[in-house]
Amino acid sequence: MTAKRTFEVGRTFEASRRLGVTRAFDVKRPLDVKRPLGMERAFGMKRALDVVGGLVLLAALAPLIAAVALSVALGTSSARGMLRRRPVAGLGDRTFTMLTFRTKSPLASLPLLLHVVRGEMSLVGPCPLAPGHRESAGDGRRRLSVRPGVTGLWQISGRSELPWEERELLDLHYVDHHWLGMDLVILARTLPAVRKRRHAGPTARVA
Repeated sequence: MTAKRTFEVGRTFEASRRLGVTRAFDVKRPLDVKRPLGMERAFGMKRALDVVGGLVLLAALAPLIAAVALSVALGTSSARGMLRRRPVAGLGDRTFTMLTFRTKSPLASLPLLLHVVRGEMSLVGPCPLAPGHRESAGDGRRRLSVRPGVTGLWQISGRSELPWEERELLDLHYVDHHWLGMDLVILARTLPAVRKRRHAGPTARVA
């Protein structure tokens, strides 16, 4: 591993340690190592969490989703529609059309739960990116080995406070070292992070 890569991995480890989601691992280990045997079982557990969690959230948030849809529909011209559509690179670089509400708030992401249930996204994963995005090229292509997430390390880290390089490294750190416990911690910390960001003012990551 080059000195630069060792430094980057160490910095990512330190960033995730501050977030309280680090699982012990060797920071000198290359990021492109083979996944251990039994990872298929872990993926199955993650998918089960996505399906159950997605369905529960859809049921619990159904009145809110309907209210947001009605509000957006009343405030949007019929020509534009109430949903934004953009192509996103999913698992295995398979492209799908991601739907969000036409509103500048965290509520815009509510339709993403449909993608979770359908298997196009995960509750937790790397940031959704457009097909051919430079962060998915070269060494970053391994991010396509998992589904993009509704939330992730990039979501709970205070995106406006992190440099672009560290946000990218957090995504790759998740891809290489994610486990069910990390997902549960990230899910638990997402709502407080969203509330904090709303109080601090609107921010966005350009993908």
